Amino acid sequence: MEKILVGLKRVVDYNVRVRVKSDGSGVETDGVKMSINPFDEIALEEALRMKERGDASEVIVVSIGATEAQQQLRTGLAMGADRAILIESSGELDPLRVARIFKALVDREDADLVLLGKQAIDDDNNQMGQMLAAIWGRPQATFASRIELNGNTARVTREVDAGLETNEIDLPGVITVDLRLNEPRYVKLPDIMKAKKKPMDVIPLAELDVEGGPAIRELTYEAPATRERGIMVDDVAGLVAALKDRGLI
Repeated sequence: MEKILVGLKRVVDYNVRVRVKSDGSGVETDGVKMSINPFDEIALEEALRMKERGDASEVIVVSIGATEAQQQLRTGLAMGADRAILIESSGELDPLRVARIFKALVDREDADLVLLGKQAIDDDNNQMGQMLAAIWGRPQATFASRIELNGNTARVTREVDAGLETNEIDLPGVITVDLRLNEPRYVKLPDIMKAKKKPMDVIPLAELDVEGGPAIRELTYEAPATRERGIMVDDVAGLVAALKDRGLI
């Protein structure tokens, strides 16, 4: 296998409390720590391990968004990716258009495998990987907790309600990963310095000639309702009385 394409999405760090803008137009990102989507970081770690085992020759990280996304791509390069591609876009992108952008990159790079996080922690859509596989016309395996490569096939284990399910797909293909697949490596300062010299291509979205605009538009955002304070009851009779007062029973 020659090339693995890994998607890295820039999201609000999972340790940060998300706040809605005062005008309800979106999530506040000014002065907020941004990071690689945790599922995508796991996908990159797996791609790097594949390369280290000799199963791949090159790992390419890809992000779509504003110039600031270069920060996350540089982190991916510091982890060990060979090069990066930023598709520069300032507009709204729904999962279907993102899938079309990745399909254009797959064709451009002649990728053998696309590794993605199963979902992003900002919108939780869990759609892009499946859409990409459909547009590409290639097999997919989702929610991977273990991946074994054997030539032009990949054996993927995933957790289901009844236990573990194992699927085998032919490559090229798409695999989306779950949290239990691996533990991403720690990025050291020397690796960060080396990453500054690694190549990063910045491609305007218009250059890819991807059809269509966003089919889904986000109209407004609002914070969840404040949770009411609970009450203490002394016994079961008190609990039943409190439920009756609220019309719940």
